[in-house]
Amino acid sequence: MPPTITAFANSPDRGRGQARDMRIRWALEEVRQPYDVRLVSFEEMKQPAHLALHPFGQIPTYEDGDLALFESGAIVLHIAERHAGLLPLDANARSRAIAWMFAALNTLEPPILELGMAMLVERDRSWYAERLPMLQDRVRVRLGELSRRLGGADWLDGAFSAGDLLMVTVLRRLNTSRLLDEHPAIAAYVVRGEARPAFKRAFEAQLAVFTAASRP
Repeated sequence: MPPTITAFANSPDRGRGQARDMRIRWALEEVRQPYDVRLVSFEEMKQPAHLALHPFGQIPTYEDGDLALFESGAIVLHIAERHAGLLPLDANARSRAIAWMFAALNTLEPPILELGMAMLVERDRSWYAERLPMLQDRVRVRLGELSRRLGGADWLDGAFSAGDLLMVTVLRRLNTSRLLDEHPAIAAYVVRGEARPAFKRAFEAQLAVFTAASRP
């Protein structure tokens, strides 16, 4: 039996591949592992059955036999540790790739998410115009640091890894802003990630869910 992941029945990202099930889909596509998807509504996410899988009532979850996992980073790491293709064989390179996974989720994603949420829900607040430049500058600092480290390399540390997979999914949240345009090396890095066949397969699969949900 293939593993089963959960995803939004009607994703608020409107099919742009920013919901966190995209990370799991991409990882499974990279290692060529089949999987099933169970779609859940926002109401179902807060019901006991789903809360037993994800105590915070979110997606994605991952079920494989008697194993149930939540948190996208933990699920990607689980997949990468059990299937070749997302972590290097060399022990030191493997540890560095895992460090980049943590960096994507702990260092880059928080300021990017904070900026995105402010742009989404705070536009009509009196403090928005004053707060927005501060949030943008926080993201710029991280992008500048990442750009210096990436340099002219294709990937963060040698070959493509789970670290790159998570980093690209985090950076894609900036696709509708102009911040990536300020760092051509990072913009090109994101494009390389999106050009991978496994990414394209994952994106098309999640987009099909949104498209089906949008039909009258």
